[in-house]
Amino acid sequence: MRIAVYALLAGASALAIGWGTAISTGMWFAPKLTTEVDITDPDLIARGEYLARAGDCVACHTAPGGAHFAGGLGLQTPMGTIYATNITPDPDTGIGTYDYGDFERAVRQGMRPDGAHLYPAMPYASYRVVSDADTEALYAYFMSSVEPVWKENQPTTIPWPASLRWPLAWWNMLFSHPRDFAPPEGADPVISRGAYLVEGLAHCGACHTPRGLAYQEKALAEDPAGRFLSGSVLEGWYAKNLRNEDTGLATWSEEELIAFLKTGRNDRTAAFGSMSDVVEHSLQHLTDDDLTAIARYLKSLTPRPGREEWVPQEDVTTAALRAGDFSAPGALTYVEHCTVCHRLDGMGAPQVYPALKDNSMVFADDPSSLIQVTLAGGRMPDTPAHPMAFAMPGFAHLTNEDLAELMTFIRNSWGNHASPVTGGDIARMRQEIANKPVHYAPEAGQ
Repeated sequence: MRIAVYALLAGASALAIGWGTAISTGMWFAPKLTTEVDITDPDLIARGEYLARAGDCVACHTAPGGAHFAGGLGLQTPMGTIYATNITPDPDTGIGTYDYGDFERAVRQGMRPDGAHLYPAMPYASYRVVSDADTEALYAYFMSSVEPVWKENQPTTIPWPASLRWPLAWWNMLFSHPRDFAPPEGADPVISRGAYLVEGLAHCGACHTPRGLAYQEKALAEDPAGRFLSGSVLEGWYAKNLRNEDTGLATWSEEELIAFLKTGRNDRTAAFGSMSDVVEHSLQHLTDDDLTAIARYLKSLTPRPGREEWVPQEDVTTAALRAGDFSAPGALTYVEHCTVCHRLDGMGAPQVYPALKDNSMVFADDPSSLIQVTLAGGRMPDTPAHPMAFAMPGFAHLTNEDLAELMTFIRNSWGNHASPVTGGDIARMRQEIANKPVHYAPEAGQ
């Protein structure tokens, strides 16, 4: 009986591997392209450099203290750490031997030249819609203008059998369909350009769209259910709702959104964590026209039923604090630790200390970002418009109960209203922070 079971399992595995190989080599992947790209064309190279900025390639493929694009950044996933690979044109450890067909398959189809699948931490499901012309420009830039760096790639910490790559053939078949970019119906050229950037190179959905059980994005473009860009937790940060609805962008004007994308701050809020890196390495380098296109597209996303607008409650907090009434749970902790920067009225200092009143990160559907930045602190992005990258200290020394009361107070004061934060929420975030991956940048210490 046991032998029969083993035989059955072996046969099923062989069949699965066989089908996976078939899918990989012909049933689901397009034939390898043989396009010749002139990697000496200065205009093509310059466009590729801009597009690499738009795709935020440097942020994901550069470890802190490491050489640009040389990999080693640890990407935290529910199953373990995936290390970003070396994408410099080094022939031994990077992509120096890739022809254009190899490059296109890796970027848009998630396949290495040896036929192995890339883990979908690489957002190739989004890059599917990147045009041929833009992919060719990216190839010209990486192969001609990026400095080659010899740096071996790190293996993942994902345990076997979850680390196996061949089942990704099935993942691709289900969740990374071949597709072309489809402009929103009836959209003008500005909104269409914004949609192309958001869905494709900028891959905003990779962070801001909820994930399913197979870690797939629940939507890769605007969908009838409104799941696209409706907010998601990634690496302990809540990537906020980017839809034009209540806890999303309904309270933001187009001008405020453009300012945030360009500088990482506006009078309402500031970028911390991974979003700070996105602004610093990518968004601040985009043209004003492209930033406007992105903002206008995001503001065009229709709200889900019942979530059309944000209606603040009456502000009774400011008067109470000014009168010396600290009886509300969390109020005294707020006065002791937070008022120096964020003030009694929760308005902070524009462009310096983020407001807590009417700040959609504060009253977001999920408090993870607020919890993490309060525990661990954070730093705003450094941009020419704001060369002083203000930092917030962490308050991990406070007890879980004090922090839970403090954040519940902040989420429900000055007209804000949101779910409470519990001591269990704080404990889970402490664990998340403690398990942050170690990045791999040996050249920084040698």
